[in-house]
Amino acid sequence: MSKGSDTEVEWNFLLFQILDKKTEVPFKGIINDYKGRAPCYKQDWTGAHGSGVRILAPTFYIFFASALPVIAFGEQLSRETDGHLSSVQTLASTAICGIIHSIFGGQPLLILGVAEPTVIMYTYLYNFAKGKSDLGKDLYLAWAGWVCVWTALMLFLLAIFNACTIISRFTRVAGELFGMLIAVLFVQEAIKGVVSEFNIPKDEDPKSVKYEFQWLYTNGLLGIIFSFGVLFTSLKSRRARSWRYSTGWVREFIADYGVPLMVLLWTALSYSIPKKVPSGVPRRLFCRAPWDSDSNYQWAVVQDMGKVPLGYIFAALIPAVMIAGLYFFDHSVASQMAQQKEFNLKNPSAYHYDLFLLGVMTLLCGLLGFPPSNGVLPQSPMHTKSLAVLKKLLIRKKMVKSAKECIKEQASNSEMYGRMQAVFIEMDTAPSDVSVDKELKDLKEAVMNSEDGGDTKGKFDPEKHIDPYLPVRVNEQRVTNLLQSLLVGISVCAIPVIKAIPTSVLWGYFAYMAVDSLPGNQFWERILLLFITPGRRYKVLEGVHASFVETVPFKYIATFTLFQLVYLMICFGITWIPIAGILFPVPFFLLISIRQYILPKLFQTQHLRELDAAEYEEIAGAPQRSRSISIREREEAVPGSQGTDEDFFDAEILDEMTTNRGELKLRTVSFNEDRFFQRKPENAGCKVWWGNGGEGIHILLFP
Repeated sequence: MSKGSDTEVEWNFLLFQILDKKTEVPFKGIINDYKGRAPCYKQDWTGAHGSGVRILAPTFYIFFASALPVIAFGEQLSRETDGHLSSVQTLASTAICGIIHSIFGGQPLLILGVAEPTVIMYTYLYNFAKGKSDLGKDLYLAWAGWVCVWTALMLFLLAIFNACTIISRFTRVAGELFGMLIAVLFVQEAIKGVVSEFNIPKDEDPKSVKYEFQWLYTNGLLGIIFSFGVLFTSLKSRRARSWRYSTGWVREFIADYGVPLMVLLWTALSYSIPKKVPSGVPRRLFCRAPWDSDSNYQWAVVQDMGKVPLGYIFAALIPAVMIAGLYFFDHSVASQMAQQKEFNLKNPSAYHYDLFLLGVMTLLCGLLGFPPSNGVLPQSPMHTKSLAVLKKLLIRKKMVKSAKECIKEQASNSEMYGRMQAVFIEMDTAPSDVSVDKELKDLKEAVMNSEDGGDTKGKFDPEKHIDPYLPVRVNEQRVTNLLQSLLVGISVCAIPVIKAIPTSVLWGYFAYMAVDSLPGNQFWERILLLFITPGRRYKVLEGVHASFVETVPFKYIATFTLFQLVYLMICFGITWIPIAGILFPVPFFLLISIRQYILPKLFQTQHLRELDAAEYEEIAGAPQRSRSISIREREEAVPGSQGTDEDFFDAEILDEMTTNRGELKLRTVSFNEDRFFQRKPENAGCKVWWGNGGEGIHILLFP
């Protein structure tokens, strides 16, 4: 396969980069990143002006996608740290780091926020500190500040010595294992949260009316209802673009903003309970407002850092190594996903520079007593995708206008194409290595064919026929990132409103984040594959499926999946160790060596390339022809009827092209496509088994 050779080229290029003397020069990567991005800086700000108010759509889209998880993580931190940290600190950290990165960052498409690994680490730090008499709860944030100082120092060193050149060593097997671990931790947090709804919180008066058995039990039942309600309605709204009902713009609105709307809906329903129910049922978020006197401790963290004993200052180096490794991996991968080559970005990347800036922001957050923020998934590729839709709409609008003017002037189709090409070039200065003629080849053919009567349905219609032939383009700018970060900052002042959200709604949101992250994770898809009986595996080929299904024998798929499953259980088990659980990132670092030296001895090179591919490649399912005439054919059979594309939106195309993680898919036809067109004789039996030697599923027909 060509993909295998592409993977070889990537690894060889990576090895060349590592051995290249230029990458060994300190600061070389940072300097190159700065020189590459500096000429784009002015355009990063002016590029948003042509969009007008349309720029607000991706802004609000990313704001809600960023704010909700940060609020949920703040509540989780509040529970785990006995209120020392809350949604105020997580929102403030996300806002500050987002503003800094949107102004000074190298890749403005990258979205920053407090992530689950940071919450896990800060929980371990708190559990360690409160158990030490010379630290205790009072010096917890001060000691965490020293951890951030060491973390920032290591991020500086990683950026200075060009460590980002080895980020490709974290292959799909590591990324999907890490994603699956986070999903499992989300589920764990959701279950713990729902169970806690039946218990009395710490430091609360058990004699209070709301903690009487009947009301405590009522609170728990309401918690179950609200949690599952948020989970199911959010999952349904997330897939609104594929609904059969309503108009296109309504489906798109629900798909983009359905999750925050569901949180608002279930919060509103929580106020519909009878007045006889005591206050505090259902239980709601608790966090101090930033203007309360008890919230001013953050400004004294720097002073308390001098009170931390010297031994603990050096001990902070151990968790700092873990956090630096996590940030290096998470931040770089998020940046990588935000600028996938399929997005056709014009501006260069800035991995080294952004990692150095992340060190600056980590240091600042530590001194302020905030949990640091880093690049997050899937918000970063979601941001790029939303801007890709916006850019395409703007280009399409001008190209359609130009084509209609040509039709009105009765210009030739060659002249029409020439004007549309000029508009495309004017609005999108393509990179020097990209040929506009090549990218618009299909559009040119569609226009020119209509001149010869090639279009049987009539002449070229710009409203219908331009969309399918426009290449993906992204409106690269800094304004949306800055605006959404400012909105997150404003949310800090809305804490009295945020406190109205029931805690059970957030537990449902945790479950939603876990379930929503599974589609597109090939590790999860292979786990499901293990539960399909041999006689039903051919059904997999009838739908869209990953390429390895047809190229790797089932026994190797099963072995590789079981290896990942055992490794996942080990990583999850480590998180349960009280203090040593802070070392849970170590297995992911070891996975680099395991992937490079051990797995090649257990699996054939070709199979390993497929199972641990650099890109998400899938294959279209077998064509299924219904005996009844299709709806479209029925409509075309009616005289005067004509299909319309007015309800078709670009966001729907991009949703189909991307996984829930934000990774763009490469879809091809089946390698064994001819197998699907064999006619099955009447009364024929069918025997199915999984292929070997890379030949996929074999279907044998017999009388």
